[in-house]
Amino acid sequence: RKYRYYDNDTCNLDFSNLIDDIRAMPDGSCVLLHACAHNPTGMDPSLDQWKQISDVVMEKNLLPFFDCAYQGFASGDARKDAAAIRLFVERGHKLALVQSFSKNFGLYGQRVGALSVVADTPEEAQRVFSQLKVHIRPSYSNPPRHGARIV
Repeated sequence: RKYRYYDNDTCNLDFSNLIDDIRAMPDGSCVLLHACAHNPTGMDPSLDQWKQISDVVMEKNLLPFFDCAYQGFASGDARKDAAAIRLFVERGHKLALVQSFSKNFGLYGQRVGALSVVADTPEEAQRVFSQLKVHIRPSYSNPPRHGARIV
């Protein structure tokens, strides 16, 4: 399925269709959102638009899954580029976040990144962590540490 988020005619964010497509998602779905410097368009919602996205995500009981690979590149300010994530957390969303530090720290090939999950309770966080370990352990025993230590 194609999702409408970019208007090729105006080379801008197609916000109304983006919202309509999120509204059309089945309740409880996971929605992938780029936190900043949207790849491949570079078009980011404004903070007011992020609030509207947050409202619809909450109404539909969706799980926001943020991809944040270019933090600091959109505005030049890493804190500003994480505003959408903070907004969602402050509004009470449970969410998942993947961050790559390969680009913003110039550590290509080091596979430096993180997966963070915001849960409602410590018990829920422990259950999520337990499931993550089940999936991570067979994938790699000891991830490389060189790049992570630099970051």
